[in-house]
Amino acid sequence: MNRIYLIRHALTAGNEQKRYIGRTDEPLSERGILSLRGRKAPPADVVAVSPLRRCLQTADILYPDRAHVVVRDFAECDFGDFEGKNYAELAKNADYAAWVQSGGVLPFPHGEEPAAFRKRCAQAFLRFVQGLREGQSAALVVHGGTVMSVLAAFDREKRDFYDYGLPNGQGISALWEGGCLTTEGFLWQNSCV
Repeated sequence: MNRIYLIRHALTAGNEQKRYIGRTDEPLSERGILSLRGRKAPPADVVAVSPLRRCLQTADILYPDRAHVVVRDFAECDFGDFEGKNYAELAKNADYAAWVQSGGVLPFPHGEEPAAFRKRCAQAFLRFVQGLREGQSAALVVHGGTVMSVLAAFDREKRDFYDYGLPNGQGISALWEGGCLTTEGFLWQNSCV
C-alpha cells in the first residue's frame, strides 16, 4: 500500500481570469503564491511534478527541501484554439459551442483529444506508482485535469471525470492498493484558494 497526495498547483493569472490554461507555461500569480504560504505539506518520500512552471513553483513552496521527479506526461491538456481564452471570449465560437454540447468529449480544435489526454495521464500515473516501493508515500503536484484523469481512472468510487474537479492549491489524500485509489479527503480544510 502507498499513500498518494494529488495536489493541484496554486492559482495563475489565467486561472484567476477563468481561462483555459493548458500547455501555456504560466507562473503562479502573487495570489497563488500567497495562498500556499504557511501551508504544512503532507510528508512524502517522493515528489513528482508536471514539467510546467506553475507545478514546479507550487512544489518548491510546499516541498522546499525535496528533489522533484519531473513526469512529462503529467502536463495539462493542450486546449488548442481555446488556450488562453475564457468562456465569455469563446461564447460565439461555433467550435466551442460544439465542444460544450458534446459534454467535453470532442477534440480541442488544433489541440489534444480529451480521451487521449486522460489516457496519457492515467498511464503515466500507473508507471509512476509501479516504480514506488511498498509503503512509500508520494506527492504529485500537477494540474486539475491530471488529477481528474487519475481519479476517474483509478478511484474505487468510479465517478465521472468532471466530479473530480479540485480547486487550485488544494489536494486529496488517497491510498493506492490493489491497482485502485481509495480517497480519504482534502489535505487542507477550510482553505480559501
